[in-house]
Amino acid sequence: MKPKAFFSIPPRPQLLFFLLFILCIFQVTAQDIQQNNVARITQFEVKDAYQAQFRKALSEYVLHALSSGNNVMAEAYSEKENPRLLWLIERWDNKAALSQSAKDKQFTAITALTKEALQQPSKVFNVKDLEPLSKQQWRRSARKEDNPQTMMLFVNSKSGTAQRFKDVYHVAMPQFRREKGVVTYQLSQLENDSEQFVTYEKFRSEAAFQFHLKFPPIKPVVDYLETDIKEKPFQKGLHTLIEIAPLTRE
Repeated sequence: MKPKAFFSIPPRPQLLFFLLFILCIFQVTAQDIQQNNVARITQFEVKDAYQAQFRKALSEYVLHALSSGNNVMAEAYSEKENPRLLWLIERWDNKAALSQSAKDKQFTAITALTKEALQQPSKVFNVKDLEPLSKQQWRRSARKEDNPQTMMLFVNSKSGTAQRFKDVYHVAMPQFRREKGVVTYQLSQLENDSEQFVTYEKFRSEAAFQFHLKFPPIKPVVDYLETDIKEKPFQKGLHTLIEIAPLTRE
């Protein structure tokens, strides 16, 4: 008697369907992994006397975070128009990794400083990325000859218009990311308020940013921002950021 095979190859039509099915599962799984990344943006308003110390602590934390296999991205910034405002932007593979990072000495050093260094309590924004990027895409860096410009725009949508904002960006986002002067472009939604969003936009130069403002696909986005947000003008939510470079290892 011929023994039964543990696995038999289906006939050709069924084989094609089977392979497509496996491919779909793989793609969904890969997408789910990206969408499970957790992202946190923290704003610190730091007293003048503590600026150097606080920036050093942020820089050391960023360097430490980037060395972790579970980190997707970590960057620290000061605000161009108000240098007292410092920002920490980070993404991790999962919530457990984010929680663990808060226990590391580099982060506890920041926590210890906040007791005396801040003008007011820090603001934490937990966000969900709507157009996920891979770790490799997040880690894209500017070229040596670039003069990068990073922008964040907080958007508070009018009730009932949030889906339209997402739809408009879903169409525009691939075109924005293909712009020659764009390093990174992302749209995220605040986890605790489905009507609030934040965009993260990194350009290779001021000229690249100015080109973006005149890029035809941006018109539907601007039209939305001029009509369907709670607080106008929308530029009130715009933050121009200057990166605090992570310290190099000795």
